[in-house]
Amino acid sequence: MVIEFADFEKVDMRVGRIVSVEEALSRKPTYRFHVDFGPEIGVKVSCAALRNYPKEALLNQLVIAVVNFPPKKMGPEISEVLLLGVPTLDGDGVIHLQPQQEAALGARVF
Repeated sequence: MVIEFADFEKVDMRVGRIVSVEEALSRKPTYRFHVDFGPEIGVKVSCAALRNYPKEALLNQLVIAVVNFPPKKMGPEISEVLLLGVPTLDGDGVIHLQPQQEAALGARVF
């Protein structure tokens, strides 16, 4: 499927930093993250199945997330932003996308 560049520009992807990781209240093993996107966007909640990482390894990590989707109900949880990732080679986990270097919180991905 081919889309117009204008369609891509509608997706607002930003850099954030994970400031807390907790067990989510969901059927599937999921973490609830609080992600800081800087002063313009603030701290948002995301629920994601990044269970191949220990919680401590995710804390303070930079991530890339879509910040302009509507909130999504995931069981009893509400996810405000979508953390981006790719499947692991064995398909048993998810690798979160992150900048290769430090980046400003809230920086737009283009």
